[in-house]
Amino acid sequence: MRVCAEATEYELQAALASLGELPSYRVLRAPQTGLVMLRGRAGGNGQPFNLGEATVTRAAVQLQSGTVGFAYLLGRSQARARLAALVDALGQDAHYRARLDATLVEPVQARRARERASVRADTAATKVEFFTLVRGED
Repeated sequence: MRVCAEATEYELQAALASLGELPSYRVLRAPQTGLVMLRGRAGGNGQPFNLGEATVTRAAVQLQSGTVGFAYLLGRSQARARLAALVDALGQDAHYRARLDATLVEPVQARRARERASVRADTAATKVEFFTLVRGED
C-alpha cells in the first residue's frame, strides 16, 4: 500500500493496463474525500496535541472472487484512490502479485529512490561546516 500511496495516477493506470483483462469488480465504497486530524507529541513522548488536518481520499472495491481492496491516500484524487483499491485487491491474488511487483512496485520504488537521492544531493550541497579557531592566549 505504501507503493500505491507514492504512485501517481498514471503509474497506477499503466500497471493495471499491463495486466491485460482484469476481473470484474464492484465498488463497495465510492471514493470519498475528507479530513483527518494529524496529532503530534512534543519530543515524541509528551502530551499529544492537534497539529493540523490533512485531506484524505478513501475507496473500497470487491473483486468477483470476493477479495476486497482498500485505499486511503493523501490528497483529493478520487480516481487514484479507486485505482489503488483495485491494486490492493489484485495484489492479494498470487496470479497478479508477481506482475504487479514488476510493473508497479519496482518502478515506483526506483523512482522514489531517485527522488530521495536528488533531495539528499541538493541538501548536501548546502551543508556548512562550522569550526572554531583556537586563540593562542590562555
